[in-house]
Amino acid sequence: MARTVVTNTKRSKARQARDFNFSREMLPVNNGVPESLKDYRDQAWTAYESTAMPTTSDEPWRRTDIRKLQAGTFRLPSVGEFEEYSSIPEELLEPLGDDHLAGQIILRPGGSQTHIKSDLEEMGVIFTDLSGAQRNYPDVLVDRIGQVVKADEGKFAALAAAYAENGVFLYVPKGVQVDQPLHSILWGPGAGLALFSHIIVWLDEGASLTYIHESASETDSAGQTMHAGLVEIHLEDRANLRFVELQSWGEHVWNFSHKRAQVGKNANIDWVFAAIGSHLTKDFSDINLVGEGAEGRMSGFYFTDGNQHLDHDTQQNHMAPNTSSDLLFKGVLKEESRSVWQGMIYVAPGAQKTDGYQANRNLVLSKNARADSIPGLEIMADDVRCTHGATVGKIDLEELFYLRSRGIELNDAQRLIVEGFFDPIMQRIPFKGVQNRLHRIIAQKMG
Repeated sequence: MARTVVTNTKRSKARQARDFNFSREMLPVNNGVPESLKDYRDQAWTAYESTAMPTTSDEPWRRTDIRKLQAGTFRLPSVGEFEEYSSIPEELLEPLGDDHLAGQIILRPGGSQTHIKSDLEEMGVIFTDLSGAQRNYPDVLVDRIGQVVKADEGKFAALAAAYAENGVFLYVPKGVQVDQPLHSILWGPGAGLALFSHIIVWLDEGASLTYIHESASETDSAGQTMHAGLVEIHLEDRANLRFVELQSWGEHVWNFSHKRAQVGKNANIDWVFAAIGSHLTKDFSDINLVGEGAEGRMSGFYFTDGNQHLDHDTQQNHMAPNTSSDLLFKGVLKEESRSVWQGMIYVAPGAQKTDGYQANRNLVLSKNARADSIPGLEIMADDVRCTHGATVGKIDLEELFYLRSRGIELNDAQRLIVEGFFDPIMQRIPFKGVQNRLHRIIAQKMG
């Protein structure tokens, strides 16, 4: 199920963000790009041109104002530009799951690096960057790109579809079980850049995989950087995917993403999401349960401080009978930061025996921080169980007094309470490496 976005075309120019200085002539459609992929990018550009920049007059963007985005100043990175910037910190390249990785892809401005174990290639697994996919697997790529997330779903979706040369193409054949995790990282140093990424994950019938992807950069005070990304996930019948996604952009990055998982009959996705970076993030994340017996779980962790603004828009779409979804997002806010979570459980006509749950919990540590939490249900069937809930609160003073009375310093007591607040999310994360990373982030954010 694609999103329906209502756009008001009658807008005051004072309320509309400036558009980008890109053109059709700048599309990456040089020699070596398949004709069908050229057509895909060209159609995405047409969608981009016909779509206005979002404003707070548009319902999905009502709580996220992007007028301070310096859209007209961004440029595309040149080939090999990453050599001019700092290298990736070693800790970001360390395995977050198993002790060993089955493969790793490093994406940087103007270049990438790919490694995959030979035995996986012999099993038919494809794990490569986008340029490698269009060069070595053009037919496989073209049949799958743009099938789950459409380019016309938004201004930034169209931009990413048109310009993304950096990205990952991951295909697991029928019945193949990948025991060790695959890992990719998008490293975006520098300022003034427009970074685009496109992640495509396609698991055939009965396949199984764990995949970890991270988007990261250092903070650069020289100016803004923008990232627009797409994530398309398709699970055939009985496929099983564990997807861990980490967002640790620098505080100068404006981050926009459209992500969707399409889950077939008796297939399962366990999607863990953690966001601690960026100046502003607007993220659309959907799970479409299209096959009977499909299951989807989404677990979200976010911690904001300073003047960060994180806006997560989630949908759990039950399109077939006997499907289940479970969403839990938890966030902590400090200083003058703001979070927005908008969630919707949709049950299609005929999707009987649906079991859907969503909850968003927020802990506000500063008087000027703000959390908006908007759950929603749209149910078109009559034999379902769907529940939702949202809370926004402060640290319980009795809990704080209890810890202080036992000689624990104030900051340590607050940190313990925050760690306890996040514990239900930590229990959903299967990897100690990811848990340890998030515990370090909590300690850093708590000062």
